[in-house]
Amino acid sequence: MATLEAISTGTTRPGRHGVLKRTAIDKRPVEGAVRIEPLGVTGDQIADLKHHGGFDQAVYAFAREDYSHWEVELGRPLAAGSFGENLTTIGVDVQGARIGERWQVGACLLEVTDVRIPCSTFAGFVDEPDWVRRFTANGVPGAYLRVIEPGEVAAGDGITIAETRPHDLTVGYAFLAATTRPELLPALAAEERLGRMLRGRVDKYLTRNR
Repeated sequence: MATLEAISTGTTRPGRHGVLKRTAIDKRPVEGAVRIEPLGVTGDQIADLKHHGGFDQAVYAFAREDYSHWEVELGRPLAAGSFGENLTTIGVDVQGARIGERWQVGACLLEVTDVRIPCSTFAGFVDEPDWVRRFTANGVPGAYLRVIEPGEVAAGDGITIAETRPHDLTVGYAFLAATTRPELLPALAAEERLGRMLRGRVDKYLTRNR
């Protein structure tokens, strides 16, 4: 059974990287039940509201299984929240999740909308050389989710796919399209549940290539 390993939150702090020189990427697991509202996890902060957060990127999920590659490459264990995710999942194929599918996590219903694009703030937080290129080359970004039904969530809660979608436009596909394979973007246009950031990339590509 798929479960939630941890739910993590962070507060905005000064940072050395990125334009804003502040970040809330340092997420730490919290104890007990936490409520997830339409704009995210209660108690969690987002520093860069231009590029992160909002209704379409309310929650970020990363799979425990997808940490395995990086634990070997980096030579150290990676705790829940190490990549700034709110939800660390176990037994969920986040990479293979279809854009628009819905997950029941505890009392909360979430919808897969977008993918995480690595940035200089992420690179500075991880403090590894050439991090943006390496993360992109690995091609496993985790997923952003929209909140369809708010509710309380706690570590150990089950995760089920409440609704799937009639296509194969996965998180992995969307990440390729948004990063190294822009010619894949048009296929995403038909998915009405696409997040606004990914939708913007699709629209920009279509406009440029008319």
